[in-house]
Amino acid sequence: MSALFVIIAASLLVALGFLVAFLWAVRSGQFDDRYTPSLRILFDDRPSNPDPTGSNGSPSPDDQENLNPTLRGKDQ
Repeated sequence: MSALFVIIAASLLVALGFLVAFLWAVRSGQFDDRYTPSLRILFDDRPSNPDPTGSNGSPSPDDQENLNPTLRGKDQ
């Protein structure tokens, strides 16, 4: 039972150390980023739904095989 008290005390000391390190980092400006927010508008957004068709608007050959039910039966 006494080992439990030692382990709890040690874990509280470690947690307190992490809290002090975090507060020091916040107060010293380690998390301040004034450069990236100004460039965020320049980053390209990725499309939420990628276009399954090719660049010319037609499905790729692999997609055509998957869409055509007659091609599936020939190989079997």
